[in-house]
Amino acid sequence: MPSFDIVSEADLQEVRNAVDQANREIGTRFDFKGVKASFELAEGELRMQAEVEFQLGQMQDILRQKLVKRGVDVAALEIDPPVVSLNAARQRIGIKQGIDSETAKRMVKALKAAKLKVQAQIQGDQVRVSGKQRDDLQAAIALLRQSDWGRPVQYSNFRD
Repeated sequence: MPSFDIVSEADLQEVRNAVDQANREIGTRFDFKGVKASFELAEGELRMQAEVEFQLGQMQDILRQKLVKRGVDVAALEIDPPVVSLNAARQRIGIKQGIDSETAKRMVKALKAAKLKVQAQIQGDQVRVSGKQRDDLQAAIALLRQSDWGRPVQYSNFRD
């Protein structure tokens, strides 16, 4: 029986490369000369440090440019509000991995409402869709691409 998986994964190697490039650019930019500013990537989240909140905004723009060039969808970023103290500003950016249960339920509900001849099952942080015909699965992918799920979604493991 043909099937495919709906997943939401950011390529962490490409994120690491983008962070390295952004750190290098901060080191060479004139507006960051003599400023203690940096990106850190640890355990699936980014931490930005700078002296003032305005610089965090500039650093976010640099990071977004580098991520887009590397093919990482910026919808996978979960940006927390900045924490500002007297001489430093910090901000945490989470990287969304996997599909949460509420989004998975909405996907299954959308597939059932479309009356397609497919079955959808939630399996942890992914959704498996199976059907008898390949055309039904392709129609399901087309239906899911029309909606915004609040995170980047990929379709993998397509089997006949």
